[in-house]
Amino acid sequence: MKLALLETLRQQNPIVFNISNFVTVQDVANGLNALGASPIMSEEVAEADEMVGLAGAVCLNLGAFTQGQIEQIRTVGRIANQQQKPLVIDPVAVGAIAYRREVAEGLLTDFHPDVIRGNAGEIAALAGVAWQAKGIDAGEGDGDLVAIATACAQKLACVVILSGPTDIITDGERVVKVTNGTPLFQVHVGSGDMLSSIVAAFCAVTTDYFEAAQTACMVFAAIGQLVVQRQPQVAAGSFTMHLMDGLQMTTVAEIETIAAYQLEKG
Repeated sequence: MKLALLETLRQQNPIVFNISNFVTVQDVANGLNALGASPIMSEEVAEADEMVGLAGAVCLNLGAFTQGQIEQIRTVGRIANQQQKPLVIDPVAVGAIAYRREVAEGLLTDFHPDVIRGNAGEIAALAGVAWQAKGIDAGEGDGDLVAIATACAQKLACVVILSGPTDIITDGERVVKVTNGTPLFQVHVGSGDMLSSIVAAFCAVTTDYFEAAQTACMVFAAIGQLVVQRQPQVAAGSFTMHLMDGLQMTTVAEIETIAAYQLEKG
């Protein structure tokens, strides 16, 4: 776990190009900015080539899209591959809505992601494993989450993050579990989207995307946990405010004091 990547990120201030879910776009932009990256957003396909060219990494969120936006996502994904920019995909609710799954599977034949981040229901759907997802929530299932994440990573030949109370990060062979966090992430709708874009920010400062993914998960989860430790009475509304402060102010040394993770394989 190379937590020093957080210092590298803050020094380099990488640009992250996001096609974002309109529900959470402000959370994503503010979260990236607070952490030390530089967010840019666009809904115009005509500027896709220049936007990708400016960026150190690209994050595509499938949380809310129209037919026109699907074409933009497809175009940006292809250009990111052509320009060899790290590409992160957030396949929101593909485990609950058949149409979203069909769109996501189609897009994944048009371009190749370097990292996919989703909850158990979303990753299970992409892996082809039965799971009862519930909207944007993970839902319920009795499968082996490590096996599901690993199967997805092997099927799509990329790094997979299966987010939850324990984050599971795998490249199809190696597996890391991050056990830091707080239940308050579940009441902040933008948490998952923020994490996906933060993963992209870390991918912008290293070519080791497995390392970037696990470090991003650790940084985000540990900062959330530290926020609650510092402010025990924090609740849904104030958590968002304090999380932004934490993203900006938390040091690597502070994260190291509570870092909790296990290397399962590799």
